[in-house]
Amino acid sequence: MIIDSHQHVFWHGRDDAGLIADMDENRVDLAWLLSWEIAPNEDAAHYHKVLNPLNVRDDGTHRGILLRDLITCRDRYPKRFVLGYCPHPLVGNAADLFEAAYRVHGVRVCGEWKFRVLFDDPRCLELYKKAGELNCPVVLHLDVPYLANEENTSQKDYCPSWYGGTVTNLQRALEACPQTNFIGHAPGFWREISGDADAAPGAYPKGPVMPGGKLDHMLEAYPNLFADLSAGSALMSLERDPEHAKAFIQRHADRLLFARDYYGGDLNTCLQTLDLPQEVQDKIYHENARKLAP
Repeated sequence: MIIDSHQHVFWHGRDDAGLIADMDENRVDLAWLLSWEIAPNEDAAHYHKVLNPLNVRDDGTHRGILLRDLITCRDRYPKRFVLGYCPHPLVGNAADLFEAAYRVHGVRVCGEWKFRVLFDDPRCLELYKKAGELNCPVVLHLDVPYLANEENTSQKDYCPSWYGGTVTNLQRALEACPQTNFIGHAPGFWREISGDADAAPGAYPKGPVMPGGKLDHMLEAYPNLFADLSAGSALMSLERDPEHAKAFIQRHADRLLFARDYYGGDLNTCLQTLDLPQEVQDKIYHENARKLAP
């Protein structure tokens, strides 16, 4: 069995039927459908070409990937999807909105959390605590606000499209909400697999993984932290150092989830080249996801 624990719909040119066709082609049995609410002041025009044009506001900004679209998809294919939803923590009462979605629409995952807000903002913590109370995992997107300059790595350049802050903000959230399970994702999260992350320029570092990566420490220190293997950020982190990737996956097999955030079979191909034990594959492909969202 394969569960894709990070997926969207009406996204990158595919509707729900297109997503199902891709899942069938890549032997994905079940997918977590995640929302992404975009506030007007967080709109990023370069995302418009991959989002549903029906969700554009009158002012030209995009609302993102909405719960109503996910419900439409889930209701058409009820055996293929687990419903996710994450309200914007600064708009309305996010904790109450999430609980309403849980009770009315059967939402079982809080995600995707992708906002230009620090992870440990008190309004976010209230949302996480509600998700934990309802036994729903929280999927977090981390993109750091500063990266080392390409020419001078001691200089930091501001990144306007940041989400969540840094791993320090993530650690504070993990400590503040020990009863909530968090699933890390995205470039700012996966760059921390290597000990030289702070000095590595670019969102997607390359080259051998250096010892002392913060991800190893955090997965060992926080039992409520998991990670999904979605998108180019996770895939490139594995492919940049296959020997390290195999050891890392086996070391943290109880905390990693198969996920794509897109289409195709690149992640599956990568995992198969690592020659992982069957029990490790079972945990990554479906067992861990089923424990987090039964």
